[in-house]
Amino acid sequence: MSALQTIIDDFEYMDDWEDRYRYLIEIGKALPEMPECDQVDANKVKGCASQVWLVAGTKPGDPGDPVMIYRGDSDAHIVRGLVAIVLAATSGEKASSVENLDEAALLSRLGLGEHLSPQRANGLRSMVLRIKAHAAAARAAA
Repeated sequence: MSALQTIIDDFEYMDDWEDRYRYLIEIGKALPEMPECDQVDANKVKGCASQVWLVAGTKPGDPGDPVMIYRGDSDAHIVRGLVAIVLAATSGEKASSVENLDEAALLSRLGLGEHLSPQRANGLRSMVLRIKAHAAAARAAA
């Protein structure tokens, strides 16, 4: 079972938003720490109220469709949990799949869409747009 499917299954068992909120923070705490040398402006996601850093890489996949590897971090607990969810949905996936990620559907499935502040939702969109841009560039270079 994928990390994302585990997260989805866990969220489905929680009826209470407070439980989901606590679980989101737990997911973020489990995210590996990003070294300070990677927490630089070049890796910072613009459009997020919190500080969010994203590093993208690839490994060989199908011809013209490399597998994307992402690492991310944030200085805010809830946002760090959102970063972990997005990384679970994209890291280790083919670039073409990453480009087609529907983050709104994912958040809706997790029951988070209606509970995120507009500021957090905008930051999440900025992060996903950057992840998709990395995937598109990787496919173009492959």
